[in-house]
Amino acid sequence: MARVVCVHGIGQQHVGERQLYASWRPALADGLTRAAAPPLAEKDVTCVFYGDLFRPPGRTLSVQDPPLDASDIAEGLESELLLQWWAEAARTDTAVLPPDARTLARTPRAVQRALNALSRSRFFADVALRSLVLDLKQVRAYLTDPAVRVEVQRRVAAAVTDDTRVVVGHSLGSVVAYEALCAHPEWPTRALLTLGSPLGIRHLVFDRLRVGVDGRPGDWPGRVEHWTNIADAGDVVALVKDLRPLFGERVRGHLVHNGSKAHDVSRYLCTEEAGRAVGEGCGDG
Repeated sequence: MARVVCVHGIGQQHVGERQLYASWRPALADGLTRAAAPPLAEKDVTCVFYGDLFRPPGRTLSVQDPPLDASDIAEGLESELLLQWWAEAARTDTAVLPPDARTLARTPRAVQRALNALSRSRFFADVALRSLVLDLKQVRAYLTDPAVRVEVQRRVAAAVTDDTRVVVGHSLGSVVAYEALCAHPEWPTRALLTLGSPLGIRHLVFDRLRVGVDGRPGDWPGRVEHWTNIADAGDVVALVKDLRPLFGERVRGHLVHNGSKAHDVSRYLCTEEAGRAVGEGCGDG
């Protein structure tokens, strides 16, 4: 059974577990090579898939997202997260005009201005407007819809076995992975690797974490011995790059440079830092 369980993030509703595996495993293998760590067999890696939960019903034969625009962004978590993405994009990209104090008042006009500004950023250059709106809705659905959360967590639990030593979470998947490990302290998992993680966003994500009956956000995830968090300085989704203030000094933080695709999971996985974290978790020591 798999020694490494991988959990994807937002925007994967039109692929599946085999397609994810086909892209994640080679990148992870390259990371292990960079770190001079022992390679993993094909059976040692598996990808949890839950993107189908976000695929709109009645569109089985289509690969197109539904037509969405600024008016579809809901007040609350969706609009607040969008505005935080805008502020972070402006901080790291001179092509993005920064919001002012008045803009950060969450109004329909502010939402439209945020979308217009983000369309000029390198980070969101290849992201269609409807896809960006859907990404926001996926984050909200996982964090606020109990049925979605329960089903995603069920799929992760079904993939973890007594052989699992490392859980890797990218983007929203890092939230899923953290919650799963907190809820299952009996799992033998030794290492958690989070990539491009939004876990450090205090009000919108951190404060909404579910970590078991008696737990609270910020608890150490289960029996994990090593937690490595990797972020690109220009990764807008990973608004807070350093997780130690919220999760403790034991979290090992690394900043990497992924080029024009700051949030790309393959670029994260093929780094020496990612390979070292996985190799250490899978090792005998």
